[in-house]
Amino acid sequence: METVEDAFPTMYEESMNTLLKQECLRYNRLLTEMSTTLEAFRKAIKGAIVMTAELEQLGKSMLVNEVPDLWTKRGPLSLKPLSSWFLDILARCAFFQGWIDLGCTPPCFWVSGIFFPQAFFTGALQNHARMHQEEIDLLSFQQSTLNDVSNPRRELHVAPEAGVFVYGFFLEGARWDAERAVVVDPKYGEMYSSMPAIHFIPTLGMVPDPTFYSCPCYKTTLRKGVLSTTGISTNFVLPVLLRTDHHPDFWVLKGVALLLNLND
Repeated sequence: METVEDAFPTMYEESMNTLLKQECLRYNRLLTEMSTTLEAFRKAIKGAIVMTAELEQLGKSMLVNEVPDLWTKRGPLSLKPLSSWFLDILARCAFFQGWIDLGCTPPCFWVSGIFFPQAFFTGALQNHARMHQEEIDLLSFQQSTLNDVSNPRRELHVAPEAGVFVYGFFLEGARWDAERAVVVDPKYGEMYSSMPAIHFIPTLGMVPDPTFYSCPCYKTTLRKGVLSTTGISTNFVLPVLLRTDHHPDFWVLKGVALLLNLND
């Protein structure tokens, strides 16, 4: 954390530095909890210490490939089994380590790896509002979807002049047609499909196009969570406007949504 603080000091004009330190703190707490409890579990198995109820439950969870409650309380919202969850945590830590090694804000962001993505999008609005001396309450995101689904990070080596490039979305109940740049029905037997990177552009007084589908974005497939102090579910991230050939109500009835994390 000292290294991160030196390289990314708290700055009025760069909210992403604060986000990075908050994310590193959260993941450090999780890694510390995992390391401490695993070491205690090893000692308990050997009989060096007393096997508590929490340690016994940890062992039972690992036996059936479930994330132990001790780690779930510290970790990000996820429905993955333990084997996939552990690899996901490694990927998340690698993303932030790459951000630190880069020494500056990356040109594009893996939103699925962010513990609290709502803070990330708020930080993007704050940067724009402070740079252009605009009221953040009057700002909202206009989205521009890139067309490369196979490689969402392709050619995103330079940050945009306004807004942020974001990748890591999945569509549930539909898929993105890169040729026509619209939402279409999924392929047979396909429940989830990858989305290309999206350019989120802060816009003052934006009026949403009524022909676009305001697609809700959630952290997990459960689509529900605890209500925060703002009255919004902690599982809900933000709405994303997607082009469509159908009336938006068509996708509402089909329950189409964007997800940041799948179950496998």
